[in-house]
Amino acid sequence: MALEDAKTQVDQAFTRAEARGLSFENTFGGATSFLRRRYTKDLAGAQIAVTGIPFDQAVTNRPGTRFGPRAIREASTLQAFDAPYGWGYDPFSELAIVDYGDMPFDYANVPEVPGRIEAHLGAIFGAGVVPITLGGDHFITLPILRAAAAAHGEIALVQFDAHSDTWADDDMDRIDHGTFLYKAIKSGVVRAENTVSVGIRTDNPDTLGVTIVDAPSVHREGVEATLERIRAVVGDKPCYITFDIDGLDPAFAPGTGTPVWGGLASWQAAELLRGLKGINLIGGDVVEVSPPYDPTGVTAIAGAHVATELIALAGWGLREGAA
Repeated sequence: MALEDAKTQVDQAFTRAEARGLSFENTFGGATSFLRRRYTKDLAGAQIAVTGIPFDQAVTNRPGTRFGPRAIREASTLQAFDAPYGWGYDPFSELAIVDYGDMPFDYANVPEVPGRIEAHLGAIFGAGVVPITLGGDHFITLPILRAAAAAHGEIALVQFDAHSDTWADDDMDRIDHGTFLYKAIKSGVVRAENTVSVGIRTDNPDTLGVTIVDAPSVHREGVEATLERIRAVVGDKPCYITFDIDGLDPAFAPGTGTPVWGGLASWQAAELLRGLKGINLIGGDVVEVSPPYDPTGVTAIAGAHVATELIALAGWGLREGAA
């Protein structure tokens, strides 16, 4: 079946008639939407929408994540034609998933970018659709969280990261990927008691009361214990997951601006995301994939897998809710 379909399928980013269904388009050909989903700005009937925010002007070290969404989409074509492994269902056949494309913005008018991000994601949340966002640097998560809170009220946050991103910065107009969580907490967008950061392995004198599950703890205590700690914080609240690719060890994700050794292995990340099935996921992102420092493409591949797991995790809840 796959072979026969591969003979006829091409450019499904534009030619796909339905939002549901697997794709058997040749990996090396065609327009590269995320997992060959249809590109569309029409969210009618959609349940999950992938979108890109190609913004990287808030980095403290190496830039390049503006190229992240494009690289992640291309890397997604390397994934198997089958349903995502380990879930026991096929989100791409059961759910209406589209690629909403990238957010347009004026690269030279940086001050307007936060508002544009909030409006862009607000349109997706407002349509009752779960957004999965491809970054871009980690600053983008702050306006996304504002949009999420406006749509869903009090939300829980799970952050996978090497850094806490709670460095003090009370200038709310300043744009910095290392302060997004500080500002989110200080401005009341999220609450520290509803936030857990996983994979941390850099020092910060003040993490504002956020539950920290550092990388050594994950290695030492294991996946199941880590999941228990995450679930204790998240509970049944509407939950957003932000996954900084530097949460992975540089051996698995070298293409990022601020790599730190001792991080999560890709298998640990996969097990943690799959182990969170049943949480009320209302959105997620994968950020800080920087293709200029990713010579083999392995970081973009990891980012594409994270995005796929987020889709499957969101779909699990949508599927249960529809059942």
